[in-house]
Amino acid sequence: MISRVTVAVSSARRALLGLLLVAVQATLLLACAPVETARVNPALVEQAGIVNLRTTGEAEFASGQPTAEQLQTLAAAGIKHVINLRPSSEQEWDEAKAVRALGMHYHSITVAGPAGVTFENAAALDKLLHSLQGEPLLLHCSSGNRVGALIALAAQQHHGADLEAAIAEGQRWGLTRLEPLVRAKLAQ
Repeated sequence: MISRVTVAVSSARRALLGLLLVAVQATLLLACAPVETARVNPALVEQAGIVNLRTTGEAEFASGQPTAEQLQTLAAAGIKHVINLRPSSEQEWDEAKAVRALGMHYHSITVAGPAGVTFENAAALDKLLHSLQGEPLLLHCSSGNRVGALIALAAQQHHGADLEAAIAEGQRWGLTRLEPLVRAKLAQ
């Protein structure tokens, strides 16, 4: 009788240890799995018709100023963050309130015209983009030009790009008329 009890306890221990091993393996697999970026519908973002819209990454978009109606489309498309580079003096409506009412996060870095195209603002933008860890976002100013200007500065300052590579990256994000200013800053 003792041997049957011993065998039963021994079998139960093996089964318990097996389950424990499976649980530990599953936990390790989940802990080591890559973080999946939130889903975004790029086609819906493009259908919004935002001025100078550029797709800069899997879930990153740069543009000119979106309207309140376009923000609704962005929210429906899965955008989680709106980053505005325009100072409040350029805004005729409360974009922050509209973005938050749609369940998105609003971020603001004030870049007041060419004078606001600084390495400090570029560093702040780079830090913010890094902190969002690939979550879907729209980065905008009035036309996209300031967006591209700061991206170009950050490309050189924080990512080691040479002058031409930094300009090309800025253009990919919307750099146009501010290119001479950006070239001068990058050449310093």
